[in-house]
Amino acid sequence: METKDLDEVSDMEASASLNPWSKNMFIEEMKNPFAHCFVIKPKGILNVQVVGFICFRNIGEESELLNICVHHHYRQMGIGKKLMQFYIRFCKKMKAKTFYLEVNASNQPAVHLYQLFSYESSGMRKKFYQGGFDALLMVRKD
Repeated sequence: METKDLDEVSDMEASASLNPWSKNMFIEEMKNPFAHCFVIKPKGILNVQVVGFICFRNIGEESELLNICVHHHYRQMGIGKKLMQFYIRFCKKMKAKTFYLEVNASNQPAVHLYQLFSYESSGMRKKFYQGGFDALLMVRKD
């Protein structure tokens, strides 16, 4: 992810998230030495928008998935799976063994995606999102 991607990333995030990150939040994350932010764009097509992004942090043998999003026009095309495959491979190269995330418990497509990558429920934060939606805590241990 580069600064030039932030308009598209922010617009995508605002349309998809209950608690969207601001541009400044992305900028601060990109500056964090433990953080990694990547975008995915279609191959072979110049000047085409960002179709998805992922942000995560690695510290020691642990990784936390902070944010992942696929543009609504490109969902159900395997892009979320590609982002997750990239994420797991990248983190394993950095010796990560435990992976954490939290997700809106009612976001079943996201929960299903994480389960495909061997994440299991590890807890719940009641009314975490906007004071009305539960956050499902999930973990994967390799």
